[in-house]
Amino acid sequence: MEMQDITAQGEGKEEDEGAAELMVEAEPEEEAKPQHYTKLLSATENVYEETFHSAALEKTGEDTQTKGKTWLYRLACVILTIICLVLLLVVILLSMKLQSGSTACPDREGTTVLNKESAPTCGFNQCQALFPNVKLQYLGCRQCADGWLTFGRSCFYLSTFRLSWDESQRNCSSRGGSLAVITSPDIQTFLTQKGNLKYWIGLRQTGPTWGWVNNKVLGKSYWEDVTSDADCGILKSQSPPEKNWAKASCQASSYFICQLWI
Repeated sequence: MEMQDITAQGEGKEEDEGAAELMVEAEPEEEAKPQHYTKLLSATENVYEETFHSAALEKTGEDTQTKGKTWLYRLACVILTIICLVLLLVVILLSMKLQSGSTACPDREGTTVLNKESAPTCGFNQCQALFPNVKLQYLGCRQCADGWLTFGRSCFYLSTFRLSWDESQRNCSSRGGSLAVITSPDIQTFLTQKGNLKYWIGLRQTGPTWGWVNNKVLGKSYWEDVTSDADCGILKSQSPPEKNWAKASCQASSYFICQLWI
């Protein structure tokens, strides 16, 4: 019996020692586990770093493309600005060329001027007086407004309502002109043909003298044969242009003709 107990105790000790050895051998495995977690943690950090690095590269590429497009836009703006400046310069040169026309006027009809620098100069009215048979029209850069008639360097407005002579003159002044001043047979014929009523013109008597609203004394006239004793002039467009001026009281109401010089 004692031998059996000893043998059993020996076997129990051997089992205990084997179990102890197993526990000792198992402990390094448990201690090795943190190393695996450390390796996994390091791999994860490397993945994030690579991702951030890739995102930074993509952003840098986008910034480069944006800068390239901005440079193209600036170049296009510079080119368009240069084109606009060139066009503006061309317009200025053309306008200066149009305004620098020669005012040379020959002494008599049929004369040819060869040297423009030494030729005498004259105004439009003087040239029109030298060439009465030539219909001249020069508007320059201005045009007559709607409702106005163009003749020579003047615009004419034939009213559709009646006023006194003084009121008619004020109305024409508000339009930038005055009552019509007839200085040539052509204007007389033109206004007679365009109208169909009786119109005030810029002719008025001051004392014994008849004169125009521009303070010029009356020269050639177109009075009808029978006239009344009054102090303002009227053009009767129903009568022949050679004799269709009549005298009327300046207080009477009549249609009127305005003239605007251009």
